[in-house]
Amino acid sequence: MKIAVTGANSSVGRNLLAHVSGRADIDVIAGVRSGSAAASLPDSPRIHTRVISYERVGELTESLKGVSCAVHLAGILIEGRASTYEIANVAATRAVVEASQQAGVGHIVLISVLGAHPDSPNRFLRSKGEAEKAVLASGLAATIVRTPILLGPGTAGAEALMRTVKQRKSNLLAGGSYTMRPLDVDDLSQAILGICEAPTKGVRVLELVGPEPIVYRDLVTRMAALLGHDVTIGTIPVWIAKLGAAVTHRLTGEGVSPTVIEVITANESVPKNADEEMGVTLTPLSQTLEKILAMKDRKA
Repeated sequence: MKIAVTGANSSVGRNLLAHVSGRADIDVIAGVRSGSAAASLPDSPRIHTRVISYERVGELTESLKGVSCAVHLAGILIEGRASTYEIANVAATRAVVEASQQAGVGHIVLISVLGAHPDSPNRFLRSKGEAEKAVLASGLAATIVRTPILLGPGTAGAEALMRTVKQRKSNLLAGGSYTMRPLDVDDLSQAILGICEAPTKGVRVLELVGPEPIVYRDLVTRMAALLGHDVTIGTIPVWIAKLGAAVTHRLTGEGVSPTVIEVITANESVPKNADEEMGVTLTPLSQTLEKILAMKDRKA
């Protein structure tokens, strides 16, 4: 089986490639935007790196030829001056769809987020909804997987959590009162590979979340306990955080915006978890936290 992965240098991409690197039955075209990004990928004879540009659909098409499944991971939550939601989330997805059509790709896997909708008042969620819309209208067989915050070694969620718990006192947005359904990144990789190995006809939109709902402040205190200390939780009112973010983002065009704060503090819930449908055995949250802690100890 030959698959392609865009955004291969993302935390999900590197994790997915690590799952593939020891298998003799899968070859991967790993798409990245630069040579420096390529250097961060696992070294394996099964992984073939391609520096791609979403603006050059013809070159992207060449990279996707012979691929049975294209996994599109590329996208951003935090905008920069040169990388907006329209460019990174919408236009890039449309390019992958067009290239997949021209290359004869059999199945597209789009990793999206909970709450994505083309009519969302939140710009990030709206852009992810537009990306989903492009896949849904492609005429190709596809699986869209909406995910919550991802945890595991190397993920942005884990790094933010560790920065928070290292402090004896942490001020959290809304006091960390929002509920999360953190998903182990290894579980997502297993789900992606399962889709590629047994692709279905037509289009599916699935929501895959972790096994345990948890309030973020409880997640912080739980991780702090594993580190052997307590943490005092303070509160940053969301409206104050959004006001400060709006001023900074307007001045710099970069960094956390009010849009990002809305996403971070949203309650994560789904009417039905897709783990059984996808054949995924979810990792208990306690084990995910232990993996994060083990990686911290190895880096120490």
